[in-house]
Order: sequence, then C-alpha cells, then structure tokens
Amino acid sequence: MTTYLLRRMLSTVPLVVGVSIIVFGILQAMPGGPLAVYLDNPYITGKDLALLRHQLGLDQPLYIQYIRWFESYMSGRWGVSYASGEPVGRLIAGRAPATVLLMGASFMVAAVFAITAGVYSAVRQYSLFDYSVTLFSFLGISVPVFWLGLMLQLLLAVNLGWLPVAGFGAADNSMDVLRHLIMPTIVLSLFIAGRWSRFTRAGVLEVLSQDYVRTARAKGLSERTVIFRHALRTSLTPVVTIMALDLAGLFSGAVVTETVFAWPGMGSLLIQSISNVDYPTLLAILMLSSFAVILSNLLVDVLYGILDPRIVYR
Repeated sequence: MTTYLLRRMLSTVPLVVGVSIIVFGILQAMPGGPLAVYLDNPYITGKDLALLRHQLGLDQPLYIQYIRWFESYMSGRWGVSYASGEPVGRLIAGRAPATVLLMGASFMVAAVFAITAGVYSAVRQYSLFDYSVTLFSFLGISVPVFWLGLMLQLLLAVNLGWLPVAGFGAADNSMDVLRHLIMPTIVLSLFIAGRWSRFTRAGVLEVLSQDYVRTARAKGLSERTVIFRHALRTSLTPVVTIMALDLAGLFSGAVVTETVFAWPGMGSLLIQSISNVDYPTLLAILMLSSFAVILSNLLVDVLYGILDPRIVYR
C-alpha cells in the first residue's frame, strides 16, 4: 500500500505541471491579457502600460513567464492582487475558512441524508418512501442552484423572516454565523445529495442480492446487522468514489451559492477576480482547485482499500 501511494504521488507531478500549463495558457489567451483591467482607464497611458509590462515581466517570452510564475507559485509566492494590491496568499487565506465551513457543512449534511435515504429506499424498494426519495433526488439534480437559493431567500428570509437574507454574520457570534449558514448549506447539499442517494440505493440493491448476504440472513442475523454490517460497507465503494470527486467539485456549486448569499468565501472571490481580470488571484484559485481534484482522486484510492478488503494494491 505504501509503495503504491508513493508511486501515485510521484505520478501527480507531471499531472500538476500539465494542469498548470493549461491554466496559464487559458488565462494568457484572455482578451486584453493580464493588463486588460487597465486598458479602458483614461489615466493610464501607453507608456504606463509598457512600464507595467516590464515590471511584471509580461514583456518576456511566454515560456519564461510560465517558468517564473510556476517557480514562484510552488514556493508560495503567489504575487499581488491587481485589484486590491494585497498579497494573493493573504487574500485567499482570509476567504478560505468561510468556503471550508460552507463546503464542510454541506458535505456532511448531504452524506448523512444520501446514505440514510439511499439505504432505506433500497430496503423498502418501490414503497412510497422510495418514490418520494426518487422524486427528491431528481429535483435536487435538476433544479438550478441559483434559482433554489433565490426561492429560499424569498420564502425563509423575506416572507417568513426566519433567517437572514445573506452575509456571514458576526464572526465572534457562532449562533449568528450558524443562522447565516443554514440556507447556503441547504442549497449546496441538495446540489449533490440527489446523486449520492441514487448511487447508494443502486449499490445496496446490488449487494442485497449477493450470496454472502443471503448466507448472513440464513444464519439468523437481524436485518439491521445484515444491512449495516455486511451490505452497506461493500456497497459504499462506488458511493465513496462519487463523494470524494464531488468534494472538489463542490467548489463549482459554492461559486454560485456564495454569490447568491453574499458569502465571503473563495467562490465569491473568484467571481470578483474574473470581473476585475485579477490575473494573479485567478491563477492561484484555479491551481488550488486543481490540487483539490488531484488529492480527491488519491483519497478515493486509499478509501477503496479501507472499505473493501478484497482490493489489494501492488
């Protein structure tokens, strides 16, 4: 297992380099380039732009720019935001806790609901509960995140007044933060819980027809023991794959959710950076998202061996 993990970690090096080249190239191809934000400024002359290009190294060949940027990025020097003048590392560090809180809460809520509802739907196949969960899952998959967020704001905040409309709340008041967290968590968890519950249901149904499950029942074990000790663990293997991959993919949903609810996280920072053509911040956020996807894939491989002892890594 250790040898396999070391081999996998080494294999991520060319992957990271390849992703960085693609991200860097796409942003370089943006209309106007990294200095697009200054092009429409009447107070910035052509001489000023030439000076900025020289100071930022943008007058160098593209491969030189990439090498310098990649070396600086891997050493933790992420540059300075063009929009605010703050170091990008400090800017992201100030926004990351809010995004981690939102994504963590949404992940836990979605996982608990999806596994519970998926298992019960499989055990009570074709029951009213099963049909209800199926309907709920399809709605969760198909309803746009931004529309659901706006509807919740209209219902729970504007009409009923139960929750605040948007924002983070007072950072030193945990209950205030929790009240602000409820609606974004509902929206983001529904975004993924629908898919997870369908995978859980399908996995449990497949395992319940296996011989070892029939043997466990023939031995006189309770249905609860058969389901949770023998069937669920094996059936979770494909579900864990989807969960681990969606853990990184949650960020795409968080971008929309944070924008709708004015949540001060990395998602809203990404939108602001796109609007301001904040090149260093965009590069840093996109690379962090890429790292998250790569780590999620590695996490899946580790969890496979834990959940299913039949899987052996060589």
